[in-house]
Amino acid sequence: MDGKIGLEEHWAIPETMGDSEKLVGTSDGWDDLRRRLMDTQDERLHEMDEHGIELTILSLNAPAIQGILDTKEAIETAKLANDTLAGEVAKHPDRFRAFAALPMQDAEAAANELTRCIKDLGFVGAMVNGFTQRDVEDSAIYFDVAEYRPFWAEVAKLDVPFYLHPRTQIMSRRQPYEGHPWLVSAAWGFGRETSIHALRLMGSGLFDEHPNLKIILGHLGERIPYDIWRVDHRLRRNPVGYACKREMGDYFRENFHVTTAGHFHDPTLNCAIAEMGVNRIMFSVDYPFEDMIEAAEWFDNCGLSAEDRAKIGRQNAVDLFGLDLS
Repeated sequence: MDGKIGLEEHWAIPETMGDSEKLVGTSDGWDDLRRRLMDTQDERLHEMDEHGIELTILSLNAPAIQGILDTKEAIETAKLANDTLAGEVAKHPDRFRAFAALPMQDAEAAANELTRCIKDLGFVGAMVNGFTQRDVEDSAIYFDVAEYRPFWAEVAKLDVPFYLHPRTQIMSRRQPYEGHPWLVSAAWGFGRETSIHALRLMGSGLFDEHPNLKIILGHLGERIPYDIWRVDHRLRRNPVGYACKREMGDYFRENFHVTTAGHFHDPTLNCAIAEMGVNRIMFSVDYPFEDMIEAAEWFDNCGLSAEDRAKIGRQNAVDLFGLDLS
């Protein structure tokens, strides 16, 4: 399928490159990954052309801003990354859009930076890499807590999507992974940490206050589509302090969208469609941590109807972000 749109596609600036090096290690593939993260205008565009991807929404690597302990540094680095990305997008505005990186260490500063990126730089939303750290290494602040309510009010006012992207749990809180380092990141820990964060948002009353909020999850929903029935089933019997106006599944189906980023598997896709509906699923690659060729060949040949392939591959993103691709 030509004309696909991808929206979990990463890049990096020198100031955040070390985060990806820590994640993947200095293996034989690091030099290749580093080159692809730093490139937007050459190899990336060539691969997009080769695999029928018309447009990608670029986002900073992880955890990047969310891992900076000093609030002032986080604010400055986010601004630097966003200004740099705006310059890259301006070189090929027909092929790229941008997600804002946000200094969530300071909720007011994050709201201000998002507003600047949307109104002044023409960005289409934000991507934030999970919980944020602040002041001390042993910190993990989730965005359901009260200090972020003004931030979410601004997101709702701007009416733009917020992509909640994974990050690894910090070292001091990795007891469940002890002795099994393979569990920590993309193979399992990414989904675990992101799904817990998303469920916290659903269960905090946030979507009762702001019913128009739009949250995106990658990796076909970080396993939530598979389990959301059981979450509601058990909460009906024992709500244990759950005080929201609606069931968790209602918020998931009405306030969340998911992408295929890094999860190229028909049964999982079918589960997400069955739980959420075809209009809430969007194609993505997770480049350069995943291969465009693998993502595109799977998607172009998976068992979708032509109509559903066009929706997931392109139209749903056009509608969600209000893209003008004429």
